[in-house]
Amino acid sequence: MNMDYNQWLKLCSFFLFLSLIVPLSLAADRITARNSLSGKQTIVSSGGFFELGFFSPSVWVANRETPISDTLNSELKILNGNLVLTNEAKSHVWSTNLTNPISANLLEAVLGDSGNLILRESSPNNSTRVLWQSFDYPGNTWLPDGKISFNKKNGTGQHLTSWKNGDDPAPGLFSLELEPKGKQYIIKWNGTQQYWTSGTWDSKQQIFNLVPEMRLNYIYNFSFVDDSNESYFTYSVYDNKFISQFVMDTSGQIKMWTWLENTQQWNLQQCQVYAYCGKFGTCNQNSLPFCNCLNGFQPQSRSDWGLSDYSGGCVRKAPL
Repeated sequence: MNMDYNQWLKLCSFFLFLSLIVPLSLAADRITARNSLSGKQTIVSSGGFFELGFFSPSVWVANRETPISDTLNSELKILNGNLVLTNEAKSHVWSTNLTNPISANLLEAVLGDSGNLILRESSPNNSTRVLWQSFDYPGNTWLPDGKISFNKKNGTGQHLTSWKNGDDPAPGLFSLELEPKGKQYIIKWNGTQQYWTSGTWDSKQQIFNLVPEMRLNYIYNFSFVDDSNESYFTYSVYDNKFISQFVMDTSGQIKMWTWLENTQQWNLQQCQVYAYCGKFGTCNQNSLPFCNCLNGFQPQSRSDWGLSDYSGGCVRKAPL
């Protein structure tokens, strides 16, 4: 029973996923009033980095809480001034929910190379106006150029929320958000209990006080903005050859993943976590296990190291 349920979710959830192989066909990057998306159809960003369709894995899920069972007869389309997902019964499963509809002939939903799905209004003079974008509604994944924010005017904010489990994208127990004063990030359990904080932003060192490993980063360029309207944290990559993402994991951890072209795998940057191997430990991202002790030292707790918990570090094999 459980196996069937997981497979149903994988097959039937509608979401974005990071595509590292550009399709051989010239796939479109947008949905207009004249076309829609259903079944095995997809749209692909112009550079081939992201693809939108009914499949797995994902970086963003539209209908996290309402999966569909029949992709062939479900449809993503522009309807009544909104981008709408309907199921086989033509019921609305998900919508951008814009309150001031615009003529469908002027609307298009475009998938960008940043992974941002944008519903915009086009005009005869080739100008556009963004009406809605998926970056304003992140799921469990934070992509470069996206932001996690707190609006000081209306008290709302963007936050990452973990999946319920590895197969079910419904909102889980853990969330990363900017606290109401807009000075530090916190992780909450069950929406109420705070159990981690980034510390406040140090504008001189360009890091959060309790995340010193940010100094070591050679991939990401972090920025924190705090003005009278909002506070937000965003990042970009120094080199566009790196494909990266931050994920609010079901374990309650924020995990930073980078795609390694030479191995064709996602790499978790353990060695950029401050004191990951504890005192007198060394970290090597290219070996397993990642942690080893300096010469003359041994794990303080071999049982903990056997469970991949290296935080206790190392102790001398013999006293001085």
